[in-house]
Amino acid sequence: MDSQSVKTGLDLLRDAGAGRLGGGRVGLLVHPASVDAGLVHAVDVLEAAGADLRCLFGPQHGLLGHTQDNMIEWDGYRDARRDLPVHSLYGETRRPTPDMLADLDVLVVDLQDVGARYYTFVWTLLLCMVACADAGKRVVVLDRPNPLGGKAIEGGRLNMAYASFVGLAPLPARHALTIGELALYFRSFYDLDLDLEIVQMQGWEREHLFEHTGLPWVMPSPNMPTLDTALVYPGMCLLEGTSLSEGRGTTRPFEIFGAPGIDPHALCRALESTDLPGVVFRPLSFEPTFQKHAGSLCGGAQLHVIDRVAFRPVATAVRILETVRRLFPSALRWNPPPYEYEEEKLPIDILSGDARLRETLDGGRDPGELLEAWESDAIGFRAKRGAFLLYG
Repeated sequence: MDSQSVKTGLDLLRDAGAGRLGGGRVGLLVHPASVDAGLVHAVDVLEAAGADLRCLFGPQHGLLGHTQDNMIEWDGYRDARRDLPVHSLYGETRRPTPDMLADLDVLVVDLQDVGARYYTFVWTLLLCMVACADAGKRVVVLDRPNPLGGKAIEGGRLNMAYASFVGLAPLPARHALTIGELALYFRSFYDLDLDLEIVQMQGWEREHLFEHTGLPWVMPSPNMPTLDTALVYPGMCLLEGTSLSEGRGTTRPFEIFGAPGIDPHALCRALESTDLPGVVFRPLSFEPTFQKHAGSLCGGAQLHVIDRVAFRPVATAVRILETVRRLFPSALRWNPPPYEYEEEKLPIDILSGDARLRETLDGGRDPGELLEAWESDAIGFRAKRGAFLLYG
C-alpha cells in the first residue's frame, strides 16, 4: 500500500487559523506527539494561529512525556516559556476541576491514541468531555489516525462491572476507531449534553496503518517508541497484569517479554506450534533496567511481526500467557491491585475486561473457546459502531 499525505486535525487547524475554533478563550490538552506534519508542537501551532491560549492540560506521563514508568503521578506547574498554567490530569485529579475550566470557552484536545482500550489518553478525553458538559464548555477534538488502522477489531468488550481508568466504556481491546470517532461514541454512550466538534482528517482511510499516512511517528508515551510497539500493544499490555516482564526497562517494550526461570528455546518452540498468524518468536535473554525483574536475567522471546494485516495481537498474547502457564507455571502469577487507581479488582481482570481469561487459564483450559467468544463480541461491536464512523 502506498503512503498517503494525510492531514491531521491539527494540520487543518493550522491552515485555517484560530478562527476555525470560533474565537474565545482556549485550553489545550496535549502530549509530546501532538505535532503537525512538520513536527511543530500543537501549543506553538495554536499560538502562531492566533488562539487565545489560557492554559494547558497533560495526561498520563505528563505534557512533556517526562514520567518514564507507568502509574507515576505528576504535579501541575507553570510553563515558563509561555507563562501558561499546566494542569495535571494524572495526579490529584484525572478530570478537570471547575476552577481549571473557569477561564475557558473551549477545550481543544489533540492526543495521539494507539488504538487499544487500555491506553489511558482516551479516558482522559472522556473525563474532560464529562467535565466540560457539566461546565457548559465546548470541546474540539483534533482527529488523528488510529495507528493500527480502522478495520481490525479484536478482544472482548469490557464488562462495565470491571470499569477502571484502563476502560470506562464497553470497547473491545482493539477498537479500530480514531480518537475523534471515540469522542462521538463517548458522547452517545454517556448521553452527554456537550457542544462537541471533531476536526476531521483529510486523506485517511480505514485500511491505513500509521506507516501509510506519510506522517512522522512521535512517541505518545515513553514506552511507545515505534509503530512496532503499537502493533503488539493491544495484546501485550495484558502482561502488565502478571509477573511477566512486558519489556519495560528494555529498548523494545511490549515486543520483548519473559521472566527468570523461562527457557527461551522451549518457550518459542511451543509458541511456534500454535500457528499464530503474522508473527515469529525469537528466543532471547534480557535484563530489565527498571520495573519488573530489574537487574535479573530473564528468559523469554521477542515478537517479530512479519504480516501486519494478518497479525492478531490479542490472540497472540493470550496464547503466550497460556503457554507460559503450562510450561513454566512458577513464572506466571497474577499481580495484585492497586493498578491504575483500581484498589480491589485484579489488574488482569480489568485489562482483559472481566475474569474469564484468568479463570480459563487458572483452570488449565484451552482459551480457544474464549477467543471465539471475544470474536463474537468484536462482530457485535462492529455492528454498533457505524453511527460514529467519520471515514469510509
